[in-house]
Amino acid sequence: MKLNGTEDKLERVNSSTMDINAEEIDILSHPGRKPKIHILTLDNVLACDVYERIHYDARMKYYQLVRPEETRMKQAVMEIDSMARDTVSSRVLIIDVRRATLPKLQNAYTKIVGYNRRDLNKLCYTILIGDGPLNLFQGGKSPDVFVSHLSSHRIDYHPAVFFYDPFIHYEHSETERIGMDDEFVLASKLPRRLIPYFQKGQEITVDNVRSFFRATDKSEQVKKERLEILRDLYEKRIAEQFPHHKEQLKAWLSKEGLRLATEKLHLYPLFFEDWVYELMEKAAQV
Repeated sequence: MKLNGTEDKLERVNSSTMDINAEEIDILSHPGRKPKIHILTLDNVLACDVYERIHYDARMKYYQLVRPEETRMKQAVMEIDSMARDTVSSRVLIIDVRRATLPKLQNAYTKIVGYNRRDLNKLCYTILIGDGPLNLFQGGKSPDVFVSHLSSHRIDYHPAVFFYDPFIHYEHSETERIGMDDEFVLASKLPRRLIPYFQKGQEITVDNVRSFFRATDKSEQVKKERLEILRDLYEKRIAEQFPHHKEQLKAWLSKEGLRLATEKLHLYPLFFEDWVYELMEKAAQV
C-alpha cells in the first residue's frame, strides 16, 4: 500500500541528492553575491576616503558598503577577523596591505582569501591599496623596484588592481619610533617628503589632505580641478624621484597603469572609482 504523495516526495528527495552531488555544483563557490563591497583596513581615514568616493559616485550610490566601525586598533583587528565569512557575499574586496598593519591583519586576510579563493577574478575581485617597498626612495632606483613587492601580493591576494598610495608610504627616516609598551597607532601626519608641496601655515595631516582632494561637498567642477592638482603633484614628485623613466611615468598616471613584468601598478586615488565600478559590473555579469 502506498500513501498519497509518497512517490512525489521520494522523487524530490532523489532529485535533491542528485543536485548536491552534481559535478557542476561547487560548494566552495558563492554565486549568490550582492552589489556589495567590503572595505578592509585599520585606517579610519582611508576607510572614510574609500567609502565616500564610492558612495558619492552616481554610478555606485546604491551599493552596500561594509567597513570597520571600531577605531581602537586591537578591537578593529578583531572586527575585521569577524567579517571574514561575510565577505563571500561581496563582489569586490578592497584590502589595505601597507607594511605597518599587514602583520596584524595577516590571519584575518588569510581567512578572507581562503573563503573567496575559488571565486577570485570571476565572481569577485580584490583591489589592494598599499605602500611601496622599504627601499623605494633610495638613490638610483627605478619603478622596477616594485616588481617583487607586487609579486608577493599576487601570490597572497590575486588582486585585479594594486593602487600605490603615496600618502601612506613612509620612508625609514619618516617612521616615528614608539616604545615597546606604547599602543600602536597609525601615523596621522603627512610624510615629510610631501609637506613642501603644500602651503605653509596649514595643518598638514593625511586626513585633511584626503578630505581636500576628495571634495565630497563640492561641485563636480571643483572635484575635477582638485583631482588635476593631485595628479600634477604626483607627476612632479615621481619625475623628481625617477627622472630617467618619463615613459613609465606617463603610463603610471593613466587608467591602464604602469606594467612591470607581469604586474600593473596604479596610483590611488586616480581612476579608483572607475576601477571599482567596472569590476563590480564585471562580477555581476558572470
